Amino acid sequence: MNLPNKLTMFRICLVPIFVIFMYLPLDNKFGISLLIFIIAALTDALDGKIARKYNLITDFGKFMDPLADKLLVIAALICLIEEALVPGWIVLVIVSRELAVSIMRAIVAGDGKVVAAGISGKLKTVTQMLAIVLLLFGAQIDSSLVLNIGTFLIYLACLLTIYSGYEYFSQNKEIFGDR
Repeated sequence: MNLPNKLTMFRICLVPIFVIFMYLPLDNKFGISLLIFIIAALTDALDGKIARKYNLITDFGKFMDPLADKLLVIAALICLIEEALVPGWIVLVIVSRELAVSIMRAIVAGDGKVVAAGISGKLKTVTQMLAIVLLLFGAQIDSSLVLNIGTFLIYLACLLTIYSGYEYFSQNKEIFGDR
């Protein structure tokens, strides 16, 4: 397993650690969870950069990297619902899109093809992660300004989620033509 794929697997391992800290009754649980989330998010940027720079792109990475992002973001958003920081309907929209795209990728993988993440999907992920960072940070420092910016970004992320889902399916509609 190459370094980018190890970083992807490390990000997946950080997900339950993030969730555990979100549920611990600590005064600084948002701060600790924020640190874990930032480390995980940075591995997302780092694994892709290393894979492209050193030509270490693999089908495993093309499939697992977006899956790791989905697991991290969905876990964080579900935790943020319970903290009343994100509306449940937004999480439902995001989870629905993520499942639909993942199912499409799995169907295509059965034919030996890989649908890599597109630019709109990457922008969606960055916006989701930035929103989560700001929401966690705003909750830790009890700042309504930071929370409001994070809330705006999570709504923007929801719109980007819908658009990128539409784009994935419209650009890959031929996949379903002979099924």
